[in-house]
Amino acid sequence: MKFTVASRGDTLSDELCDTIKTRLLAADLAHDSETPDIVITVGGDGTFLEAFHSYAHRLEETAFVGIHTGHLGFYADWVPEETEHLITHIIKTPFQIVEYPLLEVVIRYRGGQREPRRHLALNESTIKSTEGSLVCTVEIKGEAFETFRGDGLCMSTPSGSTAYNKALGGAILHPSLASIQLSEMASINNRIYRTLGSPLVLPQHHTCLLKLLNDVSVQVTIDHFNVPVFAENVDTIQVRVAEEKVRFARFRPFPFWKRVKEAFISE
Repeated sequence: MKFTVASRGDTLSDELCDTIKTRLLAADLAHDSETPDIVITVGGDGTFLEAFHSYAHRLEETAFVGIHTGHLGFYADWVPEETEHLITHIIKTPFQIVEYPLLEVVIRYRGGQREPRRHLALNESTIKSTEGSLVCTVEIKGEAFETFRGDGLCMSTPSGSTAYNKALGGAILHPSLASIQLSEMASINNRIYRTLGSPLVLPQHHTCLLKLLNDVSVQVTIDHFNVPVFAENVDTIQVRVAEEKVRFARFRPFPFWKRVKEAFISE
């Protein structure tokens, strides 16, 4: 089996990465940062997201597992004290694959000035105006649903529903639900302008299309990365559940609701 290790870059994470690499090499596993079968991240969810995007081109061949060296992460299942147990599992135990849905984001430009750009998001994609209000139509399955006016919109995956989406008042969804959630950022609602004012959860077979109506500069993010979008020329942003999925290497059960409780409720 081929592996690679990604570190957050702090002292503890680097030390754990060195230990993992040394032990796995001693067990005759091959280190391969180009085509790994398993990617081990040491850090937090940010480290995990960076690793995911580094290998987004080979999701069918690569699985991920994480050790969190900071606050409890939603993608990093293991703690530093369990590193030896994880190493032993990787060496001796065939892992179970758990798949989570992803978000497909396609950005198209006015007049076909540039080629459409396709992205995959593990957590969410956002669009925000950098000047004044964003005005855009929201189409669902090709039918006009509403005209949004406000700061912006967040489109999240079920696994990303605990991140920015939650801060916007969105619902927490179990990752087994192949769906996307659309949440508003400071929408304008009065007797003239009105939006639904509530998060929308769309199933796998529904596509959401945002068509920009006003000439404002916008910022688009994929997870926590800013996307260069040639802001003045963005025409539409299409979001839907991607055909690809992220694959997690599970060596033990780690229930999602337990993770939610430990992150937001338990002291």
